[in-house]
Amino acid sequence: MPLTDGPGHPNQQFEPAPDPTAGFLAQFGASDESSEAFSPTPRGYQPGRTKYVVVIGTVMSGLGKGIFSSSLAKLLKDKGLSVAPIKMEGYLNIDSGTLNPYRHGEVFVLEDGLETDMDLGTYERVLNQDLGRRNFVTAGQIYTEILERERRGGYLGRDVQMIPHVTGAVKMRLRELAMTGNAGKPCDVVFVEVGGTAGDYENGFYIEALRELAFEEGPENCCFVALTYILEPSILGEQKSKAAQLGIKRLMEAGVQPHLIACRAKNPVTEKVMQKISMFSNVPVKRMFSMHDRASIYTIPDAMRDAGLDREILSMLNLHPRVNAVQEDRERAKWNAFTSQLAAARTHKVKIGVLGKYASLRDAYASIDKAIEHCAVALGAEIEVEWLDTSDVETLARAKELVTRFDGVIVPGGFGMRGVEGKIRCVQAARLERIPFLGICLGFQVAVIEFARNVLGWADAHSTEFDPATKHPVISELPDQKKIEGIMGGTMRLGGQDVVIEKGTLAQSLFGGADHVRERFRHRYEVDPAQIPALVAGGLVFSGRHPKHPIMQVLELPVQAHPYFIGAQFHPELTSRPLTPQPMFMGLVAAAIARREPGFAQTELGRRWVRSANSAATVTA
Repeated sequence: MPLTDGPGHPNQQFEPAPDPTAGFLAQFGASDESSEAFSPTPRGYQPGRTKYVVVIGTVMSGLGKGIFSSSLAKLLKDKGLSVAPIKMEGYLNIDSGTLNPYRHGEVFVLEDGLETDMDLGTYERVLNQDLGRRNFVTAGQIYTEILERERRGGYLGRDVQMIPHVTGAVKMRLRELAMTGNAGKPCDVVFVEVGGTAGDYENGFYIEALRELAFEEGPENCCFVALTYILEPSILGEQKSKAAQLGIKRLMEAGVQPHLIACRAKNPVTEKVMQKISMFSNVPVKRMFSMHDRASIYTIPDAMRDAGLDREILSMLNLHPRVNAVQEDRERAKWNAFTSQLAAARTHKVKIGVLGKYASLRDAYASIDKAIEHCAVALGAEIEVEWLDTSDVETLARAKELVTRFDGVIVPGGFGMRGVEGKIRCVQAARLERIPFLGICLGFQVAVIEFARNVLGWADAHSTEFDPATKHPVISELPDQKKIEGIMGGTMRLGGQDVVIEKGTLAQSLFGGADHVRERFRHRYEVDPAQIPALVAGGLVFSGRHPKHPIMQVLELPVQAHPYFIGAQFHPELTSRPLTPQPMFMGLVAAAIARREPGFAQTELGRRWVRSANSAATVTA
């Protein structure tokens, strides 16, 4: 299997922009070696062509900078402007691939294979736009780029410093994105989200670089947003703004004057609190937004529009002439149709169990949570989701006790041995009890292991990841992968890959009759090709495969044997969008509804998503 298959290079965790090194300073217009005004700019870049909106947090992290930024970006995109978001992280990791989900939430994989944090998933879902490696940068990437260039002599003997070289590299990244963010062409607005909060040591160079960028780009080309937090201690019974004032003051001390302020709070922020913050921040009340708790993040764009934030941005950045009013009306109508369904009464009620190992932190499965929400809206279902840790599921009886509580179950991905045996028992219980089942990545692999053990009778069947000595390695690294040595993640299959779908299968039915689809992968181990004939002879159907190699990517049981049993080696949750829910999740939720309400299969939605034995094409093993 060639591990470079796909648009990116899965074995290259970070691929810096081409750097000829020789004449680096001259190449970007800084040919005067004695000059201290080092601010590299790509050839052909036109200041003022692209505008910048920068979102910086204060008081505390995790308040929703990505939600605010993506929602505002959506409003501008709906108006016909091209937008490109970028998340700037201060940690020294090159990417998010080795971060523990308990510390940083899920790892979101982009189409080109870059492993990023969960905020990139928010941008993709809200904007309905695929992103790539130019939309995510870490301090580790910046420092690596600079140090490697310095070792090659790329700075012509200069002493390399935080200012201007590190800040110059940041500005270069932003301007490169500005020139290519619209499908390789210049975009109208770059939205910059700075990780952490103002005052953090690790993101200080980003804030300084953005201050410099605003100065160099000139008036009407850069807008700063401060996202702050309004405390509301229960013992006091009122909102307090002092922490927000001090946080914004810290940002202003760094030389950044905010133009907009988003106030994160539990309840709507009062006029009194906004007036106080306005007085101490020099920001008019009309440019402040109450970002209080709402039933869904997808209602925030409309709330921003109602507050007039989109008009304020257009005025500050002189973007009114670029607005396409006809497109705005069309996009707004489509989004309103979705948000109206969010608030509508739900006809069906089902309970879905997510059986994983990071059950105590929902951010570890953020994309799964959102994919379920998208299906709930599309199918008019009220879905109760319960997150369970499988680490203590030690018997089949216990697994049945858990699984039969649900109308459908999801076994998600993960790394490491903990909880694997419990997952295998839960898959067995779902198969025997005919509970609709969706396995994702490791969930796909444990379904293969379970089938080999309990249908084929191979009691020791396992993955070589967990039992290198097993006599029945149904899951293993492929030969080409085993040859690769190097850093962690070196043998991973990452990013978008094509999947060929077999005719007459549940998978083809779910994907609307398509003979191939494109999905995103993040895994290392595969179904061992030597074991495939026995698995197929035993009744397991591999309905999705690699276009060229004997790599299995979707499995299922015939509908005659199970109402809905399907697994994907890829991560279907990563491509689910509010207006286009992912088909494998839609099938699971529809099957769960049909399990509780048999008549659902005869409704219009049921006929589309519930595949009965009578209507199914014959699937042979």
